[in-house]
Amino acid sequence: MTHTLHRQGSLEDLKGDFVVFSMACQSVNARGSVPKIRRVFEIIEKHGPVNFGDVKTGPIVKATKEAMLENFQENSYVHFVFTDREAVGRVLKELREADVGLSVVVSGIVDEVSRLCHQADLKMHTVEFSGGIYGKTDRLPAGPVLEVTTMCGHGLISANLVKSLADQVKKGKKTARDASIELARQCQCGVFNLQRAEKLLEKFL
Repeated sequence: MTHTLHRQGSLEDLKGDFVVFSMACQSVNARGSVPKIRRVFEIIEKHGPVNFGDVKTGPIVKATKEAMLENFQENSYVHFVFTDREAVGRVLKELREADVGLSVVVSGIVDEVSRLCHQADLKMHTVEFSGGIYGKTDRLPAGPVLEVTTMCGHGLISANLVKSLADQVKKGKKTARDASIELARQCQCGVFNLQRAEKLLEKFL
């Protein structure tokens, strides 16, 4: 999975941005996996993510937790965003103990993820890195705008929407929190970091 690899920002900023997600492998263990998906969801959700969602139902800012649990399918992917490193550590330890049998991916600064896995007595199976952005990079939005838009790995957040909402925050028409929620509604997977978005929007001020 690569859609959470391309988040832009400073090293210090990204140290507080983790995505934990889980799925069944469609050619291996998807059949009968819905109870396992529910179990993984219940384990991770109780540790206080700042955003979460299932691609089939949407993020928590658009759907309810109950709707997600009811709508899980064998090809559902569940995503959770954390800003608290210690919470991610607790999630990994509990998932290891539960041994549900589904793939779990943690996206974040690789050194931080490696330390968390070691503390949870886990070995990283695979490590993927973003290769950067190539092509006509001069056409990309600059600075905090790109840092916001890349938090939606499928590119569903418009740079113009970010600029518009930032302008509304600047004029006092919206709070940074309300603007971040509106942005999060565009990201169907639920991998958008609302707390980080609030801080980035405040950079415009």
